[in-house]
Amino acid sequence: RIETAALPPSNLVFLIDVSGSMNQWNKLPLVKSSLRLLVDQLRPQDHVALVVYAGAAGLVLPSTSGEEKATIATAIDRLEAGGSTAGGAGIELAYRTAREHFKPNGNNRVILATDGDFNVGASSDGDMERLIESKRAEGTYLTVLGFGEGNYQDAKMEKLAKRGNGNYAYVDDIAEARKVLVKEMGATLVTVANDVKLQVEFNPAAVRAYRLIGYENRLLATEDFTDDKKDAGDMGAGHAVTALYEVVPTGVTGTITLRGQDSLRYQVPSNDAPRTTATKNELMFVRMRYKTPGESASKQLTQAVIDTGRGSVSSDFRFAASVAAFGMVLRNSEHKGTATLRSALEMARGARGEDEGGYRAEFVGMLRRLINSERR
Repeated sequence: RIETAALPPSNLVFLIDVSGSMNQWNKLPLVKSSLRLLVDQLRPQDHVALVVYAGAAGLVLPSTSGEEKATIATAIDRLEAGGSTAGGAGIELAYRTAREHFKPNGNNRVILATDGDFNVGASSDGDMERLIESKRAEGTYLTVLGFGEGNYQDAKMEKLAKRGNGNYAYVDDIAEARKVLVKEMGATLVTVANDVKLQVEFNPAAVRAYRLIGYENRLLATEDFTDDKKDAGDMGAGHAVTALYEVVPTGVTGTITLRGQDSLRYQVPSNDAPRTTATKNELMFVRMRYKTPGESASKQLTQAVIDTGRGSVSSDFRFAASVAAFGMVLRNSEHKGTATLRSALEMARGARGEDEGGYRAEFVGMLRRLINSERR
């Protein structure tokens, strides 16, 4: 984590959708309230500009020091929704503004706030993505904040953030805005590692089968792990990533149906003695590759994970498992097993632990409301 006072100076350009579709309480009004929270955190060495787009793109506020909070707040207050959406022109203007005030050793970032309804504009999706990638190479990253409901383009927003080496968050109320833009400001605005890749190799002496839960849109081919030209995820200061696997230990049968496979001609079949130098109490071997921002060559870290034999599981792990179970029930996944909304609720209730910010309590409340609505 990096404390706000220790963050590098920021050159931020807010790119705000003020099209007609944003004229709802949980869209532009919430965007404005969210931006005020972030502005309160700015320091004199930070600069912020406001660019809007609807029928046309325009510069509402030139790059202004964070010391001039009243000037920035007045510009935010003037924002009004109306018109159709020309996202391409807005993004070009935002990046041009960011480039004009580029800070060589700072955090240069465009922050896009939108409901994702890019329905008018000269640029195709491909053109927009290539523009974002080219600006990423120049050192200006993209953060995407999604607002509202309806014709919301979730996958599109996530893809744009990924192309821009930034992060993506959905903001549905002021509490979530405070979490993303205040509590996690360092993680939201400061990238500490680019193209982070994880490769997990399970020890066949300990694990008979495994399945990664989720991350379908983040999977890489095996050969991509060592390919430094292959784009991957980026990590902000203080960020943590959790990946869950469903694991069948060696010797356990009858719990799930494993897909059969034809025998291999040239490789050692899975039922032969595994060719491994690992000690038997190793569960897996984890490799991580990442790039320091601004560098093109990746570094690798490795770690063997040992089976300690302890049966206790942390509250963090159990809470993450409850969220994963909820996701599989929501999608009616073929892998959900015996999971139900009620079992996910009971697991979450018992794993709340220290709940700073009340986010876990919010999840428990959401599950409870869903279960009650099913009863009605």
